[in-house]
Amino acid sequence: MTVPRNPNEVVTRSLLRLVEVPGLDRPAALITLDNGLDHTKPNTFGPAGLSSLDKAITEALAAEPAFVAVTGKPYIFCVGADVTGMPLLADRDEAREIGRLGHRVFGRLRTSAVPTFAFVNGAAMGGGLELALHCHYRTLSGGAAALALPEVSLGLVPGWGGTQLLPNLIGIAGAAQVVIQNPLTQNRMLKPKQAAELGIADVLFAPADFLERSLEWAAQVVRGEVQVTRPEVDREMWDGVLYFARQMLDERLHGAVPAAYRALELLELAREAPAGPADGDPDGLPKGMAAEVEALAELVFSEELRSGLYSFDLVQRRAKRPAGAPDKALARPVTKVGIVGAGLMASQLALLFARRLQVPVVLTDLDQSRVDSGVGYVHAEIDKLVGKGRLPEGTAATLRGLVSGSVDKGVFADADFVIEAVFEDLAVKKQVWAELEKIVSPEAVLATNTSSLSVSAMAADLEHPERVVGFHFFNPVAVLPLLEIVRGERTDDATLATAFAIGKELRKSCVLVADAPAFVVNRLLTRFLGEIFAAVDAGTPPEVADAALDPLGLPMRPLALLQLVGPAVAYHVGGTLHAAFPDRFAVSENLRRIAESGKPLVVDGDVNPEVAGLLEVGSAPLHAEEVRQRALDALAQEIRLMLDQGVVAEPQDIDLCMILGAGWPFHLGGVTPYLDRTGTSERVTGRRFLPRGAASLPA
Repeated sequence: MTVPRNPNEVVTRSLLRLVEVPGLDRPAALITLDNGLDHTKPNTFGPAGLSSLDKAITEALAAEPAFVAVTGKPYIFCVGADVTGMPLLADRDEAREIGRLGHRVFGRLRTSAVPTFAFVNGAAMGGGLELALHCHYRTLSGGAAALALPEVSLGLVPGWGGTQLLPNLIGIAGAAQVVIQNPLTQNRMLKPKQAAELGIADVLFAPADFLERSLEWAAQVVRGEVQVTRPEVDREMWDGVLYFARQMLDERLHGAVPAAYRALELLELAREAPAGPADGDPDGLPKGMAAEVEALAELVFSEELRSGLYSFDLVQRRAKRPAGAPDKALARPVTKVGIVGAGLMASQLALLFARRLQVPVVLTDLDQSRVDSGVGYVHAEIDKLVGKGRLPEGTAATLRGLVSGSVDKGVFADADFVIEAVFEDLAVKKQVWAELEKIVSPEAVLATNTSSLSVSAMAADLEHPERVVGFHFFNPVAVLPLLEIVRGERTDDATLATAFAIGKELRKSCVLVADAPAFVVNRLLTRFLGEIFAAVDAGTPPEVADAALDPLGLPMRPLALLQLVGPAVAYHVGGTLHAAFPDRFAVSENLRRIAESGKPLVVDGDVNPEVAGLLEVGSAPLHAEEVRQRALDALAQEIRLMLDQGVVAEPQDIDLCMILGAGWPFHLGGVTPYLDRTGTSERVTGRRFLPRGAASLPA
């Protein structure tokens, strides 16, 4: 069958050169992967890219080299398959052929009589890491930014050998972590040191002279001066690891991510190390690799993958070009940051601003003990980073010097950007800004980290309300990448542009949000959790209501999420939304009781019996299916209202917020593709949120 072509493929070419290496009587064949663009446009493999590599391997072997090595352009090895071509595949046969093409080309490096090496000089993900696994040996740069097999997070499986080669290299426990656990944990990446410790790389070199050291080491291997020994893989533990992995998937996903279960099946097949070909396989692929191809062909035509690709595009593209952001040329320089408050959130912000902006950051609070506590927290976190080897002591000393505190707000006089993180009360915040306006310059940006209050109301009585902007972070600040930037009624473009510029420097994904109660994430989560609590209030057992959303495969159950947010915070936000939209947001007296009790909602994964004893409930319990549908209906209704009200520009921004701010999984597409897929959107609102085919299979 002819390999399908992707007309939009940015072709990664494989550039061959013969390199003389001291101590070898024949040159080395060095293949460099390069798509001709800088590191912001990583190498990927589509049909043309695979064909180019195939040709380069043929030419390399024809030169009878001492060894063949594959490396990448600066900072990038290869980040895997070109996913833009997947929606263009006409049928499973075409998907199957793409899988087989990758196996045929990469397999030449695995079965070569000439020693083959992967010099992993930078990011290696998906098919890029699989290419390296097919090579006989691997060197790894300490500067490689991302190492992973992330396919399961998209709704796929590693389809070019990853599920078969990795467990036979590092063992089943490590492979299950890389193939299944990491992708389902906010797509966690391996750092170079971790990859080396797992055994994915044979040797780790510093980035400065990585290629030279790799060539030298490869020559030593070829000459027999370096013996590469790898621990024998323990096959006795295979069943036990996979049993617990399946338990973990059942508890967490409840069947919601088919790709994760297919990956588990493929890892089971890997126990029979890739050896002879499967019976009747046209390419002579071993049984497990042939099964990879079939799994790939099936999953490419799943709704979960289409939602996953949509999510991937949002995170990779839309998040980097925020809709509605003003011209970045309007942004003002920021040379000093002020933070009002010195509690936990304020202290986290201080550390983030100091690390990313490298400018002085000063905290204030009501008394010296609070200020000292806040600054002490920042210094302690810096010390932890040094202890973990993530921060050099010289840089740490600089950061400690940048962060200071005072009880005198006069220290904000020369600050260009001041953010408040005080108690969530409108009167308190208005008082803060009234005091600060007399101190700061007229051009200084005043940012509020409010989670639900009106930015416009906060700025209403100020002389310069145009420089007030919402700057809503999510907790924990260092982990969650979303930043909701809220434009008040009078916020001007220069203020907004400065906010977006700072957000980018902080390495956050920014979404422009209108000044509406609770903005996006908190509004949707409050509506969603409100339905769960309404069911409990009606008499539904808490454990039934809590488990009702399990089929979606959300990162945590509702009550665990509520515990993370804090019942008191959730009750406060709920009150704000009830005041704005009393017909849709109820105030639960049971939630008030829980908040006032201070007792944990969940203990060891189960509803706390002490909390259950506080509840006063009705006599109309719901079944789990009813709770789930009511929650989904409520989300569909609220999203349609938010779009009609112009809270964000498009449904894509809703989904981006839910993925990055609430950790909702890629396979849901955030939320709107799932509501479309289940028919909820049309039933509740009369129409889909997205056109058919945008995040789903074509009609």
